[in-house]
Amino acid sequence: MRLALVLIVALLTGGRALAQSPPELLIEAPAPLAAARTRLERLDRRPLSSIVRAVGLDAPGPPMRVVLAEDGSEWARQVPPWAAGFAIGEAGLVVLFPSRSPLYPHDTLEDVLRHEVAHVLISRAAAGHPVPRWFHEGLAVAVERPWDLEDRTRLASALLFGPRLGLMEIDAHFAGDEAAQQRAYVLSTALVRHLMREYGGDAPGRVLREAAGGRSFDLAVASLTAQSLPRFEEEFWRGQRTWTIWVPLIVSSTALWLGVIALAALAVRRRRQRSRQIRERWANEENVQWEEPGEVAVHDPPRGGAP
Repeated sequence: MRLALVLIVALLTGGRALAQSPPELLIEAPAPLAAARTRLERLDRRPLSSIVRAVGLDAPGPPMRVVLAEDGSEWARQVPPWAAGFAIGEAGLVVLFPSRSPLYPHDTLEDVLRHEVAHVLISRAAAGHPVPRWFHEGLAVAVERPWDLEDRTRLASALLFGPRLGLMEIDAHFAGDEAAQQRAYVLSTALVRHLMREYGGDAPGRVLREAAGGRSFDLAVASLTAQSLPRFEEEFWRGQRTWTIWVPLIVSSTALWLGVIALAALAVRRRRQRSRQIRERWANEENVQWEEPGEVAVHDPPRGGAP
């Protein structure tokens, strides 16, 4: 009996380990990029298992092909010059450009690899069904790494100094310039993190499983949140009122009061200057009044006096 229990536990444990195994990466590179290939091959891939779980997959699927491409290659001409990588989910393909400096939301080539691997896994979790760009990118960033100070600062800046963007507008920003894409990344990630915070860490995986079953993305979100996608969007923006309403109000009120104080200080200064001028004029007038009688008594000889 004990032996049977041990075997059962071993089988269950082995099953979970298999389900949580990281994706297999087949990395290829031309000779000039051999060092980058070696660097990525030595990368600890076990943390990629958490991405597999986060997108709702039981297993990562077939091996992914990771191509390291040079900046002047045909691959490089397919994307903007600031893009450090891209993925084609249905093909299980990741393309990276080691010579390009990663830009937000990435810091290193390893960050870019994790991000693009996440895209492939998201596509697999949705079984190839369409998923909006904002959800794809936001989830890839959310599962790639923790939300740090730079992310929060960028979000605050986007909310304070930029217009309110709808979901379709965020998607359109991904086709824009570098600044537009960075704004789209931070808002997309904030939206996905809001979904996870309000409806559970497994919420993205549940949405993707619904999509994989043939339900539209909008209906999948509605099934999870018990509200339409526009209402979910409105819920997100209501949660940002601290940045979109109160902070600008506080800042503008502070600026207003500073202006009032400055004007009041200027008025006080001018009033004191005017009062000093008036006092000086009065003092001069008093001096004149006191000096005139003395001058008359001393300098004017009395008339009709004795010889």
